[in-house]
Amino acid sequence: MQDWSEVVTRTLMAVAVLFLIAKILGKRQVSQLSVFEYITGITIGNLAATIPMERESTWYLGFIALAVWVLTTFVIEILQIKSKKIRDFTDGKTTTLIKDGKILEDNMRKERLTIDELMEQLRSKNVFKVSDVEFAIMETSGAINVLLTKDKQAVTLKDLNMLQLPEKEPTAIIMDGQVMKQQMAYMGITQQWLDAKLKEKSLTVKDVFFAQVDPQGELYIDQYSDNVQLSKVEDSNQAVLTLLQQCTTELQKLATNSSEQQRKQLYELCSHNLKEAIQEMQPVNSSNS
Repeated sequence: MQDWSEVVTRTLMAVAVLFLIAKILGKRQVSQLSVFEYITGITIGNLAATIPMERESTWYLGFIALAVWVLTTFVIEILQIKSKKIRDFTDGKTTTLIKDGKILEDNMRKERLTIDELMEQLRSKNVFKVSDVEFAIMETSGAINVLLTKDKQAVTLKDLNMLQLPEKEPTAIIMDGQVMKQQMAYMGITQQWLDAKLKEKSLTVKDVFFAQVDPQGELYIDQYSDNVQLSKVEDSNQAVLTLLQQCTTELQKLATNSSEQQRKQLYELCSHNLKEAIQEMQPVNSSNS
Protein backbone atom coordinates (compact mmCIF):
# COMPACT_ATOMS: atom_id res chain seq x y z
CA MET A 1 0.00 0.00 0.00
CA GLN A 2 1.35 3.45 -0.93
CA ASP A 3 2.25 5.92 1.82
CA TRP A 4 -0.52 8.42 1.03
CA SER A 5 -3.26 5.78 0.93
CA GLU A 6 -2.02 4.28 4.19
CA VAL A 7 -2.12 7.71 5.88
CA VAL A 8 -5.67 8.28 4.58
CA THR A 9 -6.79 4.89 5.88
CA ARG A 10 -5.22 5.43 9.30
CA THR A 11 -6.70 8.94 9.57
CA LEU A 12 -10.20 7.70 8.78
CA MET A 13 -9.74 4.94 11.35
CA ALA A 14 -8.57 7.50 13.94
CA VAL A 15 -11.60 9.74 13.24
CA ALA A 16 -13.96 6.78 13.63
CA VAL A 17 -12.28 5.74 16.88
CA LEU A 18 -12.39 9.30 18.29
CA PHE A 19 -16.10 9.54 17.46
CA LEU A 20 -16.70 6.23 19.21
CA ILE A 21 -14.69 7.41 22.23
CA ALA A 22 -16.72 10.63 22.46
CA LYS A 23 -19.94 8.59 22.43
CA ILE A 24 -18.61 6.26 25.16
CA LEU A 25 -17.34 9.01 27.46
CA GLY A 26 -20.56 11.00 27.07
CA LYS A 27 -21.49 14.68 26.91
CA ARG A 28 -19.15 15.72 29.72
CA GLN A 29 -16.24 15.58 27.27
CA VAL A 30 -17.80 18.28 25.07
CA SER A 31 -18.98 20.56 27.88
CA GLN A 32 -16.87 22.80 30.08
CA LEU A 33 -13.99 20.60 31.15
CA SER A 34 -12.69 19.84 34.61
CA VAL A 35 -8.93 19.41 35.14
CA PHE A 36 -9.03 15.64 34.60
CA GLU A 37 -11.29 15.93 31.54
CA TYR A 38 -8.97 18.58 30.10
CA ILE A 39 -5.99 16.23 30.47
CA THR A 40 -8.01 13.38 28.96
CA GLY A 41 -8.96 15.44 25.91
CA ILE A 42 -5.38 16.52 25.23
CA THR A 43 -3.96 13.02 25.65
CA ILE A 44 -6.53 11.29 23.46
CA GLY A 45 -6.09 13.97 20.80
CA ASN A 46 -2.31 13.57 20.78
CA LEU A 47 -2.50 9.78 20.61
CA ALA A 48 -5.00 9.89 17.73
CA ALA A 49 -2.86 12.46 15.84
CA THR A 50 0.28 10.31 15.96
CA ILE A 51 -1.37 7.17 14.58
CA PRO A 52 -1.75 8.27 10.90
CA MET A 53 1.83 9.59 10.64
CA GLU A 54 3.58 6.72 12.47
CA ARG A 55 6.11 5.19 10.07
CA GLU A 56 6.89 2.09 12.10
CA SER A 57 5.19 -1.23 11.48
CA THR A 58 3.85 -1.11 15.05
CA TRP A 59 1.61 1.90 14.38
CA TYR A 60 -1.41 -0.13 15.51
CA LEU A 61 -0.09 0.06 19.08
CA GLY A 62 -1.44 3.63 19.12
CA PHE A 63 -4.97 2.21 19.06
CA ILE A 64 -4.08 0.00 22.02
CA ALA A 65 -2.82 3.06 23.88
CA LEU A 66 -6.08 4.85 23.08
CA ALA A 67 -8.11 1.90 24.33
CA VAL A 68 -6.14 1.77 27.61
CA TRP A 69 -6.55 5.51 28.18
CA VAL A 70 -10.27 5.42 27.42
CA LEU A 71 -10.78 2.43 29.72
CA THR A 72 -8.88 4.21 32.49
CA THR A 73 -10.92 7.38 31.99
CA PHE A 74 -14.17 5.41 31.99
CA VAL A 75 -13.25 3.64 35.25
CA ILE A 76 -12.27 6.92 36.92
CA GLU A 77 -15.58 8.52 35.88
CA ILE A 78 -17.46 5.58 37.38
CA LEU A 79 -15.49 6.03 40.62
CA GLN A 80 -16.21 9.76 40.56
CA ILE A 81 -19.92 9.02 40.49
CA LYS A 82 -19.63 6.71 43.49
CA SER A 83 -17.20 8.74 45.66
CA LYS A 84 -17.02 12.46 46.44
CA LYS A 85 -13.44 12.06 47.73
CA ILE A 86 -12.34 10.83 44.31
CA ARG A 87 -14.23 13.71 42.64
CA ASP A 88 -12.48 16.19 44.90
CA PHE A 89 -9.10 14.60 44.15
CA THR A 90 -9.45 14.45 40.36
CA ASP A 91 -11.55 17.56 39.67
CA GLY A 92 -10.79 19.70 42.71
CA LYS A 93 -13.26 21.66 44.85
CA THR A 94 -15.26 24.81 44.30
CA THR A 95 -13.77 28.02 45.72
CA THR A 96 -15.69 30.94 47.20
CA LEU A 97 -14.28 34.19 45.81
CA ILE A 98 -16.82 36.68 47.19
CA LYS A 99 -18.92 36.35 50.33
CA ASP A 100 -21.40 38.96 51.59
CA GLY A 101 -19.96 41.54 49.21
CA LYS A 102 -16.38 40.97 50.45
CA ILE A 103 -13.64 39.68 48.14
CA LEU A 104 -11.70 36.79 49.68
CA GLU A 105 -8.12 37.62 48.70
CA ASP A 106 -6.63 34.38 50.06
CA ASN A 107 -8.92 32.27 47.90
CA MET A 108 -8.13 34.39 44.86
CA ARG A 109 -4.40 33.88 45.41
CA LYS A 110 -5.05 30.17 45.82
CA GLU A 111 -6.72 30.08 42.39
CA ARG A 112 -4.12 32.51 40.93
CA LEU A 113 -6.92 34.83 39.86
CA THR A 114 -6.38 38.56 39.48
CA ILE A 115 -8.92 41.22 40.40
CA ASP A 116 -9.15 42.21 36.72
CA GLU A 117 -10.10 38.66 35.75
CA LEU A 118 -12.67 38.49 38.53
CA MET A 119 -14.27 41.80 37.49
CA GLU A 120 -14.32 40.64 33.87
CA GLN A 121 -16.21 37.50 34.89
CA LEU A 122 -18.67 39.56 36.95
CA ARG A 123 -19.28 41.99 34.08
CA SER A 124 -19.99 39.06 31.76
CA LYS A 125 -22.92 38.30 34.09
CA ASN A 126 -24.10 41.95 34.08
CA VAL A 127 -22.71 42.56 37.59
CA PHE A 128 -20.68 45.76 37.93
CA LYS A 129 -20.63 46.30 41.71
CA VAL A 130 -18.99 43.83 44.09
CA SER A 131 -21.33 45.03 46.83
CA ASP A 132 -24.27 43.59 44.86
CA VAL A 133 -22.82 40.07 45.14
CA GLU A 134 -23.90 37.73 47.94
CA PHE A 135 -21.71 34.86 46.76
CA ALA A 136 -19.33 34.31 43.85
CA ILE A 137 -18.04 30.76 43.47
CA MET A 138 -15.45 29.36 41.07
CA GLU A 139 -16.53 25.95 39.86
CA THR A 140 -14.15 23.07 39.16
CA SER A 141 -14.48 23.87 35.43
CA GLY A 142 -13.15 27.40 36.04
CA ALA A 143 -16.50 29.11 35.50
CA ILE A 144 -17.61 31.68 38.08
CA ASN A 145 -21.24 31.65 39.22
CA VAL A 146 -22.76 34.60 41.03
CA LEU A 147 -25.64 34.97 43.49
CA LEU A 148 -26.84 38.56 43.87
CA THR A 149 -28.05 40.05 47.13
CA LYS A 150 -31.79 39.70 47.72
CA ASP A 151 -32.58 43.34 46.91
CA LYS A 152 -30.77 43.06 43.55
CA GLN A 153 -32.48 39.88 42.39
CA ALA A 154 -35.30 40.01 39.86
CA VAL A 155 -38.81 39.93 41.27
CA THR A 156 -40.59 36.60 40.73
CA LEU A 157 -44.27 35.72 40.66
CA LYS A 158 -43.78 33.96 43.99
CA ASP A 159 -42.52 37.22 45.52
CA LEU A 160 -45.76 38.87 44.35
CA ASN A 161 -47.87 35.96 45.67
CA MET A 162 -49.10 35.30 42.15
CA LEU A 163 -49.98 31.85 40.86
CA GLN A 164 -47.77 30.67 38.03
CA LEU A 165 -49.42 28.26 35.63
CA PRO A 166 -47.32 25.48 34.09
CA GLU A 167 -45.81 26.44 30.75
CA LYS A 168 -45.93 24.47 27.53
CA GLU A 169 -43.51 24.87 24.68
CA PRO A 170 -44.77 26.41 21.40
CA THR A 171 -45.69 23.67 18.95
CA ALA A 172 -45.32 23.59 15.17
CA ILE A 173 -48.59 22.64 13.48
CA ILE A 174 -47.62 23.27 9.82
CA MET A 175 -44.29 22.43 8.20
CA ASP A 176 -43.54 22.70 4.49
CA GLY A 177 -47.22 23.17 3.69
CA GLN A 178 -48.22 19.99 5.56
CA VAL A 179 -50.49 19.91 8.64
CA MET A 180 -48.98 18.15 11.67
CA LYS A 181 -52.08 16.40 12.98
CA GLN A 182 -50.40 14.77 15.97
CA GLN A 183 -49.09 18.12 17.21
CA MET A 184 -52.51 19.71 16.67
CA ALA A 185 -54.11 17.02 18.81
CA TYR A 186 -51.48 17.60 21.51
CA MET A 187 -52.33 21.32 21.60
CA GLY A 188 -56.08 20.64 21.44
CA ILE A 189 -56.44 22.42 18.10
CA THR A 190 -59.10 21.46 15.58
CA GLN A 191 -58.89 21.67 11.80
CA GLN A 192 -61.83 24.08 11.82
CA TRP A 193 -59.93 26.48 14.11
CA LEU A 194 -56.87 26.36 11.88
CA ASP A 195 -58.91 26.88 8.71
CA ALA A 196 -60.64 29.89 10.29
CA LYS A 197 -57.31 31.45 11.31
CA LEU A 198 -55.87 30.94 7.83
CA LYS A 199 -59.02 32.33 6.22
CA GLU A 200 -58.62 35.54 8.22
CA LYS A 201 -55.32 36.06 6.40
CA SER A 202 -56.65 34.83 3.03
CA LEU A 203 -54.33 31.82 3.14
CA THR A 204 -54.53 28.07 2.66
CA VAL A 205 -52.34 25.39 4.22
CA LYS A 206 -50.26 25.12 1.03
CA ASP A 207 -49.39 28.83 1.28
CA VAL A 208 -47.74 28.31 4.69
CA PHE A 209 -44.11 27.27 5.04
CA PHE A 210 -44.20 27.13 8.85
CA ALA A 211 -46.88 27.76 11.50
CA GLN A 212 -46.52 27.59 15.27
CA VAL A 213 -48.98 27.91 18.15
CA ASP A 214 -47.97 29.06 21.63
CA PRO A 215 -49.72 27.98 24.87
CA GLN A 216 -51.86 31.14 24.77
CA GLY A 217 -53.29 30.14 21.40
CA GLU A 218 -51.41 32.76 19.37
CA LEU A 219 -50.70 31.59 15.84
CA TYR A 220 -47.43 32.51 14.11
CA ILE A 221 -47.38 32.07 10.33
CA ASP A 222 -44.42 32.17 7.95
CA GLN A 223 -45.43 32.08 4.29
CA TYR A 224 -43.46 30.80 1.36
CA SER A 225 -41.43 33.69 -0.03
CA ASP A 226 -43.03 33.50 -3.48
CA ASN A 227 -46.50 33.70 -1.95
CA VAL A 228 -45.46 36.71 0.09
CA GLN A 229 -44.27 38.47 -3.07
CA LEU A 230 -47.54 37.60 -4.82
CA SER A 231 -49.50 39.00 -1.89
CA LYS A 232 -47.52 42.25 -2.09
CA VAL A 233 -48.34 42.57 -5.81
CA GLU A 234 -52.05 41.98 -5.11
CA ASP A 235 -52.04 44.57 -2.35
CA SER A 236 -50.33 47.07 -4.67
CA ASN A 237 -52.92 46.53 -7.44
CA GLN A 238 -55.77 46.91 -4.99
CA ALA A 239 -54.29 50.13 -3.63
CA VAL A 240 -54.05 51.59 -7.15
CA LEU A 241 -57.65 50.63 -7.93
CA THR A 242 -58.88 52.17 -4.68
CA LEU A 243 -57.04 55.42 -5.41
CA LEU A 244 -58.45 55.59 -8.95
CA GLN A 245 -61.99 54.98 -7.66
CA GLN A 246 -61.57 57.81 -5.17
CA CYS A 247 -60.38 60.10 -7.96
CA THR A 248 -63.45 59.15 -10.03
CA THR A 249 -65.75 60.02 -7.13
CA GLU A 250 -64.06 63.39 -6.62
CA LEU A 251 -64.31 64.24 -10.34
CA GLN A 252 -68.02 63.39 -10.30
CA LYS A 253 -68.51 65.72 -7.31
CA LEU A 254 -66.66 68.53 -9.10
CA ALA A 255 -68.74 68.02 -12.24
CA THR A 256 -71.97 68.15 -10.23
CA ASN A 257 -71.00 71.29 -8.29
CA SER A 258 -69.46 73.15 -11.23
CA SER A 259 -71.53 76.05 -12.61
CA GLU A 260 -69.41 76.42 -15.76
CA GLN A 261 -70.49 74.11 -18.54
CA GLN A 262 -67.01 73.78 -20.04
CA ARG A 263 -65.45 72.73 -16.72
CA LYS A 264 -68.34 70.39 -16.02
CA GLN A 265 -67.79 68.63 -19.34
CA LEU A 266 -64.04 68.36 -18.67
CA TYR A 267 -64.65 66.78 -15.23
CA GLU A 268 -67.18 64.35 -16.67
CA LEU A 269 -64.74 63.39 -19.48
CA CYS A 270 -61.93 62.73 -16.99
CA SER A 271 -64.26 60.71 -14.78
CA HIS A 272 -65.40 58.65 -17.77
CA ASN A 273 -61.78 57.95 -18.84
CA LEU A 274 -60.85 56.86 -15.30
CA LYS A 275 -63.82 54.48 -15.17
CA GLU A 276 -62.66 52.88 -18.41
CA ALA A 277 -59.14 52.53 -17.03
CA ILE A 278 -60.51 50.85 -13.90
CA GLN A 279 -62.55 48.45 -15.99
CA GLU A 280 -59.43 47.51 -17.98
CA MET A 281 -57.51 46.83 -14.75
CA GLN A 282 -60.17 44.63 -13.17
CA PRO A 283 -59.39 41.45 -15.18
CA VAL A 284 -55.65 41.77 -14.32
CA ASN A 285 -56.46 42.11 -10.63
CA SER A 286 -58.78 39.10 -10.71
CA SER A 287 -56.21 36.88 -12.41
CA ASN A 288 -53.56 37.82 -9.82
CA SER A 289 -55.87 36.92 -6.95
